[in-house]
Amino acid sequence: MVSGVLQELLEKAHEAKKNSYSPYSKVTVGAAVLTECGRIFSGTNVECASYGLGVCAERGLLTHAASLGFRRFKAIAVVSNLPEISPCGACRQFIAEFGYDIEIYMECPGDSICKVRKKTIAELLPLAFLPSTIAK
Repeated sequence: MVSGVLQELLEKAHEAKKNSYSPYSKVTVGAAVLTECGRIFSGTNVECASYGLGVCAERGLLTHAASLGFRRFKAIAVVSNLPEISPCGACRQFIAEFGYDIEIYMECPGDSICKVRKKTIAELLPLAFLPSTIAK
């Protein structure tokens, strides 16, 4: 990915992280997604006293983008107040729904060598249950 686009994606994720509603865990997460046509959407995590009802940043932003008609995504950036972050298992499955080749950029400011890790969703979720699984 072109470094300028990645930088913009990370900046949008950081902006979204500022709006995190995380009064219980205090873990703030921001994410931004790049569509195939170049639009960027961002989102943040929203917790709930009934923990299972909270929404992760990644699923929130993909739901928003999909509700506007976007279905094809190139990359997602994820940032947090933790030293290292990656999408949770549920988010990995949700991301895979939209493409098994989507690049995930995970900021890891606690690592002195690698500030941003890049993986595809296929690497983060091997043997995924995909739409093609149902079509068989």
